[in-house]
Amino acid sequence: MGTVGTMQRVGAVLIDIDGVLTVSWKPLPGAVEAMERLRERGVPLALVTNTTARTRESVAAALSGAGFPVTADDILTAPAATAAHLARHFPGARCLLLNSGDIAGDLEGVTLLGPEDDTPAEVVVVGGAGPEFGYAELNRAFAHLQRGARLVAMHRNLYWRTDAGLQLDSGAFLTGLEQAAGTEAEVLGKPSAAFFATALARLGADPAGTLMVGDDIESDVLAAQRQGLTGVLVRTGKYRPETHRDASGTPDHVLDSFADLPRLLERPDG
Repeated sequence: MGTVGTMQRVGAVLIDIDGVLTVSWKPLPGAVEAMERLRERGVPLALVTNTTARTRESVAAALSGAGFPVTADDILTAPAATAAHLARHFPGARCLLLNSGDIAGDLEGVTLLGPEDDTPAEVVVVGGAGPEFGYAELNRAFAHLQRGARLVAMHRNLYWRTDAGLQLDSGAFLTGLEQAAGTEAEVLGKPSAAFFATALARLGADPAGTLMVGDDIESDVLAAQRQGLTGVLVRTGKYRPETHRDASGTPDHVLDSFADLPRLLERPDG
């Protein structure tokens, strides 16, 4: 991928939230100030996240309350992208949702089965893991898949970082469902090409002039580079040196944290 030069040549910036701007919704050092500098220079940006525990409105409220200059219009979540996909490809379909957290606000127009509804689901939708991913819930999803339901996943992250350390995410369970049911999930959050295309369309941005800043080298950075964006890996959040070393490719840029992004963009040589 080509490198990006001065701040003026950057068409837009896509920014992951968890592990890049915050950990457990607490700002990482220098992150608020760095975003303020981007705003001052008028850089178009979108916050792109696989977070499935909060709606766009809730995410925006948490971030603005922490001092970040953002609104719900700046945020694209995996649930919102999933809802748009279901509306296009499975209009009116009965969906079984397996997710930790209330994301109904980002699933407008999606028909969800209630907890006691035994009506056959046409689509099983897997979000983010949590206490709700017990045996009974996973087995219920498995039963619907055996009856022919399609499997859609908001992401397939294996873990994420909280202030208590790395926590298991739904990717581990998703692989089990795929293997048991003999099916393959359609993934709609990062690292899918559709998710990056949706984010670029929202900003009216071209891939060649857009940065993607993330802490997940595969799902954030290399996935974006495969779509023609410039990837920026930060050494915060879920970043681990061994994952970086064993990755399937090389990031265009590596920074200690998001706080260093304005300085990178202001470099004469990019």
